[in-house]
Amino acid sequence: MILLTRRATFSASHYYWNPEWSEERNQAVFGRCANRNGHGHNYTLEVTVTGAVDPVTGFVVDLKWLKDLIEREVLDVYDHRHLNLEVPDFARAIPTTENIAVAVWNRLAAPVGSAGGAALSRVRVYETADIFADYFGPDDPSHARGAC
Repeated sequence: MILLTRRATFSASHYYWNPEWSEERNQAVFGRCANRNGHGHNYTLEVTVTGAVDPVTGFVVDLKWLKDLIEREVLDVYDHRHLNLEVPDFARAIPTTENIAVAVWNRLAAPVGSAGGAALSRVRVYETADIFADYFGPDDPSHARGAC
């Protein structure tokens, strides 16, 4: 098996806000990130697929196909958007780095799985150079241990 990773970038704004909480609690938990005007990040996305190398093409998946998929399913939807206000994935989920990774997984898992022998292995989202989240899917064994 080979792990193959494709990287992409997008810029988006967001804020952290739980509508079930008071303004005071949101401010206490999320601090400056609760500013309803939002703030922006230049995100880096890494999409890792796994599979056997095709003996004819030498590919796990065609990288152009994977690039086009990421552009269509993620970048076209998230890039230069206010995630809270413009992206349906976050109508009920706070657009944290963790939730962005899960949402990207949900957008890509089925198409990658239908690409012929490949599977989505990991989605990594960098919010900054120092902050990133990895998601390995709902079947990751660490879920059984309560790690996620």
